[in-house]
Amino acid sequence: MRPSGRDLSEMRAVSIETGVTKHAEGSCMIEIGDTHVLCTATIEPRVPPFIKGSGLGWVTAEYGMLPRSTTSRMRREAAMGKQGGRTVEIQRLIGRSLRAGVDRVALGERQITIDCDVIQADGGTRCASITGGWVALRLAVNKLMKTGDVVSDPLVDPVAAISCGIYAGQPILDLDYPEDSEAGVDGNFIMTGTKKLIEVQMSAEGSTYSRAQMNELLDLAEKGIDELVAIQKEATNA
Repeated sequence: MRPSGRDLSEMRAVSIETGVTKHAEGSCMIEIGDTHVLCTATIEPRVPPFIKGSGLGWVTAEYGMLPRSTTSRMRREAAMGKQGGRTVEIQRLIGRSLRAGVDRVALGERQITIDCDVIQADGGTRCASITGGWVALRLAVNKLMKTGDVVSDPLVDPVAAISCGIYAGQPILDLDYPEDSEAGVDGNFIMTGTKKLIEVQMSAEGSTYSRAQMNELLDLAEKGIDELVAIQKEATNA
């Protein structure tokens, strides 16, 4: 029995509310159970120096957790003078995951920055950030297409992410914090809407796992991605 009472293949409740901020070109609040993340997209007429003049666009991301997004207060990273290693790792993951679903030629020489701010954390914040980040990106690109700044849709496939793991010897979908903290195996699966893998992060957290168990987790992940992409499309009217 899972602590939440969910079935092994049952996700937490997912909701995505769009247009939650006034100034960003695209924004949403994604809630996956008790994990809530604010995702905003900003369009800028510039690109990093290493692709300047190439005609290619760029999608990047920044990630952060509010001090009381967790059970005890965390110090702001700005107050400590630098970002932590976990933050840097996650925001790089978000950026490269979203770029995998983008035709950078069609985007043109501009940058879209996705900001993911964790309001409340209960496991799976990086997965929620990627899933919500795509929605914010979709809304921003819709504005570019509406104004005629972009002619061909640069978003070739939705991108979403879900966690899976082995808890009490059973493969489960969408780990919340109590499960994540006790799981023998923990993994994050990032995929496109057409089931193409972007990245898989799997680690033994106390017990090893077999190839067969890995396949079971991948099957669960595909089920979760299907559900998330359907919610993304409904939120963006895609």
